[in-house]
Amino acid sequence: MGQIHLVRHGQASFGSANYDQLSTLGYEQSRLLGQWYASRKQTFQRVIVGGMERHQQTADACLAELPKTLLPKGEWQHDPGFAEFDHHQVMLRHCPEFGDLAMFKQMLARHEQPQRALEHMFRAAVQRWMSGWHDDDYSETWPAFRRRTIAALERLDGEHSKQSTIVFTSGGVIATLMQHLLGLQDYQVMEMMWTLVNGSVTKLLQRPGEFSVSYLNNYAHLEWLGPPGTVTYR
Repeated sequence: MGQIHLVRHGQASFGSANYDQLSTLGYEQSRLLGQWYASRKQTFQRVIVGGMERHQQTADACLAELPKTLLPKGEWQHDPGFAEFDHHQVMLRHCPEFGDLAMFKQMLARHEQPQRALEHMFRAAVQRWMSGWHDDDYSETWPAFRRRTIAALERLDGEHSKQSTIVFTSGGVIATLMQHLLGLQDYQVMEMMWTLVNGSVTKLLQRPGEFSVSYLNNYAHLEWLGPPGTVTYR
């Protein structure tokens, strides 16, 4: 039986000019995950990196903590099928102010609870994207994103199905794959996106032609190794 470890990237740089970069804490979360794997002497026969810079940075920081004997000798594979949906576009179509970061921050600051206001805006933006009523507004629709992520998972099947694989990806991808495997509704995908921790691991078990969920959103390594404040969701 094979294993697939779906890793959500470390905390990215929300609020900066380029979100697709890990924050200082994001690098630390990635290193802590690597230290946890090293302590368990976890071996990987395949390393898959999604199509985002933050995926690559998480992989680099995490796997640098593992002895080379635990990692494959060949090149890591890159699969853009595990890239996140364009959250910037999704937010922008719902809230045009998001296009001007300074203006958007000012708008949030007027709310008594800015983080809660941001959450409500993002939920509404994702609902608009998932609804199918505005598909012409998006470069990738929700059904297309879902097909892409499922196809990426299915590419891990076949002759390598008895190996241990680690995939560095994003929360939207992981939540969508959970929908596929567990039969969840669209609204549950959106809810799950908000609960997945930066640097967490979702583990799948793999047999030829079959995937099942072993555990979801494990971040015990961050609680065990990291100081207070290491567990983040954005």
